[in-house]
This record gives sequence, structure tokens and C-alpha cells, in this order.
Amino acid sequence: PRGPPVTPPHPAFAGAPPSPKLPLHTPMSAFAAVSAPVLRAAAPVAGRNATQTRRASVRSRAVAEPDVMDAGLKPRDDVRNVAIIAHVDHGKTTLVDSMLAQSKVFRDNETVEVRVMDSNDLERERGITILSKNTAVTYKDTKVNIIDTPGHADFGGEVERVLNMVDGVLLLVDAIEGPMPQTRFVLKKALELKKKVVVVVNKIDREGARPDWVVDTTFDLFCSLGATDEQCEFPVVFASGVNGIAGLELDQMAETLEPLFDVIVAKIPPPVVNTTAPLQMLVTNLDYDEFKGRIALGRVNAGTINKSQNIKLGIPGGESRNGKIGEVFVYKNFQKEIVDEVSAGDICAVAGLDDVMIGETIMADGAEPLPTITVEEPTVRMTFSVNGAPFAGKEGKFVTSRNIKDRLDRELERNLALKVEPGETADTFIVCGRGALHITILIETMRREGFEFCIGPPQVIFKESDEGKKLEPYEEAIVEVPEEYNGAVVELLANRKGEMLDLFTNDKGMTTVKYKVPTRGLLGVRNAILTATRGTAVLNTIFDGYYGFAGEISQRDQGSLIASETGAATSYALFSSQDRGIMFIKPGVEVYAGMVVGIHQRSGDLSVNVAKRKAATNVRSNKDATVVLNEPKSLSLDDCVEYIGEDELVEVTPLSVRILKNPKMDKKLQKQLSHKK
Repeated sequence: PRGPPVTPPHPAFAGAPPSPKLPLHTPMSAFAAVSAPVLRAAAPVAGRNATQTRRASVRSRAVAEPDVMDAGLKPRDDVRNVAIIAHVDHGKTTLVDSMLAQSKVFRDNETVEVRVMDSNDLERERGITILSKNTAVTYKDTKVNIIDTPGHADFGGEVERVLNMVDGVLLLVDAIEGPMPQTRFVLKKALELKKKVVVVVNKIDREGARPDWVVDTTFDLFCSLGATDEQCEFPVVFASGVNGIAGLELDQMAETLEPLFDVIVAKIPPPVVNTTAPLQMLVTNLDYDEFKGRIALGRVNAGTINKSQNIKLGIPGGESRNGKIGEVFVYKNFQKEIVDEVSAGDICAVAGLDDVMIGETIMADGAEPLPTITVEEPTVRMTFSVNGAPFAGKEGKFVTSRNIKDRLDRELERNLALKVEPGETADTFIVCGRGALHITILIETMRREGFEFCIGPPQVIFKESDEGKKLEPYEEAIVEVPEEYNGAVVELLANRKGEMLDLFTNDKGMTTVKYKVPTRGLLGVRNAILTATRGTAVLNTIFDGYYGFAGEISQRDQGSLIASETGAATSYALFSSQDRGIMFIKPGVEVYAGMVVGIHQRSGDLSVNVAKRKAATNVRSNKDATVVLNEPKSLSLDDCVEYIGEDELVEVTPLSVRILKNPKMDKKLQKQLSHKK
């Protein structure tokens, strides 16, 4: 079998008695009784595939060391803290739905929405998790705190933050796709923090599921990330979140998720804490309630936290300030429950601290602040500015630079992966995030809150090496596409300075292409890939690192159609304009000079008068001739952000999303506007 060679046992362990076998549902206190060092023998090579053989070779080298605990530290056997991590769309939220349903969280006559944890409107519309959510269930007298995390790479900051609250993770892997780019990212973070990992092969009911291959490739992923021997001995649970079934073997599936709960209780270590020490609680998230104000969420690391308790707030190396706890909540089922006291090891929320920030420590006298939370640096930035378009102020409620700045400052309080810098002028702000989607979600949220502003095109954040060389961010892109379209994908990514890492086709005729591409090359590539493959391709990306500057990259071959006059678009004008390219608007839509109304079929921009009316003189009939117009291309906010070039802006209002030429960069448009004035 592949894998590291087997090391012979140390002579001191020769003849050591084998580890006693404990049933899966054995309480954690029983494990503590096994205190002597034990050599764990290699499992026999009699598994489903080569994975069990290779994992057996790892087990033969793993030696259990006796636990060494500081005085006062004790495990809390009645609590388990676990986060569910996975690649996007691998079924995290659906699995949590089934776990809640089988824990009798909801009444029998209660109407429960699908993906109940995705409470945000944007999350439901897009079908992705954006913000991490907390809940808790009770299983056999053990409280299980469950944290549902985002799966998209742009929201990796949420995952990094919540891992500080848990003792183990459930790594969900799709039974067909196997480990994907975000799987690698979240697993790397969990292994670095020494979290216990339970692998859950989800969606085993799908046609074409290959769970044995998934377990094999997941083990390869553990090895490639430098996992220790103990971490490579991960438990495996097979499950179907949508059907609510699980099992330790494919041919022994239970009708419920009870095997999964049993593994959580048995394999996820309990929090080891000192409940008599001074209070320490690291704030890892913030919530807001209209009646209770700001709510701080986190795990109590030491001591106990009480209602109306006087505390201190601070960070390492900084000044601490006084505060007082208002109310204390714990998560029970799907709601917050007010309690008088929470002991160390549990996850709770506290109200009454109006100025608390993420990364601060809530502590009692005599306690030291805990290390603050750090997340990876942003790689993409966009410019937010006051709307200066001709239709400014007609649709928005919050339009001034002060409104925009206050809103961005509030976002910084809970969005640690975001950074805001002042722009070139007083009414512009540079917003930096983990990706274009990360910032676009903020834009869409602000738009729905009544804000009106303009945004510039996404740009990557460059760095400089110690030798003075220019560096730029690169990402690993994996595209799954039918075999007949893989040529178009390869050509597209090669033109974006991509470097092919792998290409293979499975027996279903699906080709997987793996590329290392500059982040600049991926800006605007998603729509281009969908067009080239007729909507059949699936693109996933993950940040890889900073490498040498790749040179100039052409991101758009076609120009824009620009309105030359202000007014309502007419069918007469659109009929002649549609021969020039693809239109974005319908008849009757109000346009203004400088507004982008379509895609030019050639390179370079072209001005068109889409508000032109048919002349009323010498008309033989008073009825206009019927014209047939092509269906215009509808652009969402994400599409607009992907489309715009360096000299274009997106005007965002609560009712509309428009593209316009940047007056500060378009000299021709400046002359045109000044002439009209």
C-alpha cells in the first residue's frame, strides 16, 4: 500500500496490553480510565479498498501518550462543540436541517422551511450560506452545539473565526465530487488548530455516488496537508442529509442520523476547562437585537459568566475597560434561551456591552486577555463612491458620503475579512475583501437597506517581495465541463495566463480541468465560461498564494454601446441599435447620456441614440410600423460587476442597477456633458 513506511514499535512498549474496546456510545469518562500508554496495533488489511490498508499503516505508528492536564482543568462530558465545514453545495445546511428535525426541535404541527439555518434573504435566494449560524440540540443528555459555516471561498473568514469556538469539526464531502478547493481550505485551517475531524460522506443516495473513492481521496488530502498520524485516523460516517439517514458502513445504514450523533459524542473531545478560574470569553461574532442592542457571541474559555456581572473588556497589550453584563443566553434547539449562568466550555451570547468588538476578551479581575482572532488578508478591492450620475438621489434613501462611511464602519465590526481605506477624494472609499463575491454581497445588502452609490471595477491587491519584485494573487481554478467543451475552457483560461495543473475525464464523459490562474484573469471569466460551454460548466476557485506578476491580461474583447441622449428608450431607436450588438434595455426605460445600454459587437465603444423618436412629418399613416425587437440581456449585480471595464462604473440604487462610463476617465464624455450644460 501507499503511504509512509511502518516504524517498528519502541522496545518500551513491547508486550503492552491492547487498548480495551469501548462501544461507540461509551461516555467520555470511561475513556479517561484508560490511562496507561498503549500501543495501538495495526488494523488488518481487510477493508473496502486501499484506503483502509494505508490508514492501517498509519495506525501502526500511532502511540497514545498519557494525558497531561494542568491543575483545575477538567473535561465537560455534557457538552460537545462542533462546526460543520465543507465546500459550497455539499449539503451542510441540509444536514443540519435533518439533525434539528430528528432532535424534536420543532413541533409536529409546525411549518418548517427548507434550509432553516439560512435565515438571510440573500442566502435563500442564492442557495449559499454567507454568515455562520449557531444552534444546539440535546442527544442522550449531551448538549451538542452546532455551527453551520459558509462553503464559498470568499467567506472563508467566517470559517476561520468560528473554529476558535469548537473542539472538532464535521468535514462534509460530496459522495460524487469528493474533496474540492474549499474542502482543502477549511480542512487546512482545522488541522492547523489541532481540531478533531470527523469525515461525513454526504449524498450517498445520489446516482453515481462513489463513497470508497471519496474516502480514498480525502485521506490523500489529509496526507498532502501534513496531517499527523492521529489526525489521519479520522472516523468516517456515510450519510444522506436530505433523507436523514447515516451509518458507519454502506451496507449497515440506519433509518436516522443516530450513528452520526453517536460518533460526535464519542469522537469529538469534550471541552477541557477550568470552571473555577477567573472568567475568560473570546468574542467571535456579533449580533444585533432591536430591543437588547448589540449581542456578543463566543465560547466561555474559563470560569463562569453571570447575569448582571461586572467584567472587563480588552485585548493583549491594550488597555482594558469596565463593563456590565445585561443578559446571558444559550442556544437551545433553534432559539436563544435566557439563563442566569453559563460555565466554561459552553457557547453563549451576552447583551449589555454596547461597544464590544470581535476579538476582544470578556474577563473578570485577575484574568488575562486571550489572543485576538486573525484571518487571511484580502486579495481584491473595489471603490465605493457617492452617486454622481444624472439620476442620483431619485431612488435611494441614504446617498451622502457620511451615510456610506457609517455603514461601512458598522460592517467592519463583524466582517473581519473586510478592510476599508479612504479613497482619493472625500466621497470615495476603497473596500478590500477576499473576492468579488465577498464585496458584492455587501453591496447587495446595502442596496436593500436603501443605500445609493457607485462602485468601480474589482481590482487585485498587489504586493512587493523582499527583492522588490511585483507579486499578485493567484487562485486554483477547477472547472467541471462536458468533454465536448473542454477545448473552449482550456483556450479561455490559457488566454488569461493560466497554467494547467491537471486534466482528466471520468467514465460519465465529464472533464475536470485544474488551472493555476492569476486572480486578475478570473475577474469576469465566469460568464465567459458559461457562454462558451452553453451553461454546462461549473467553476470553483480557491486562493493559492502570491506569485510573480503575470503580465498584461485582456479581460474583454468587445466594447460597450453608450447612450448619447437622455430620455426614454423607444422601439424605433432600439430596432436600429440592436444591429450593433446586444442590448441591455427595453422600450420605455429611462436612460441618460453616458449610460451603457448594450454590448458592442466589435472592440471599442459606440455611441447610440436609443431615445430617438420617429419623425412625425410626411407620415402617410398615423400608426407606427410594428418592429420586432430581440430580447435584451438582463444583468444582475454580479453580472454588472463582472462586465465593467476600467473606465466604467456600476450605479447601485434600491430599485435599479445601471452601468455608466466613468466621467473622470472618459474625456470624450466629459466634453459631451460640458457641451450640453
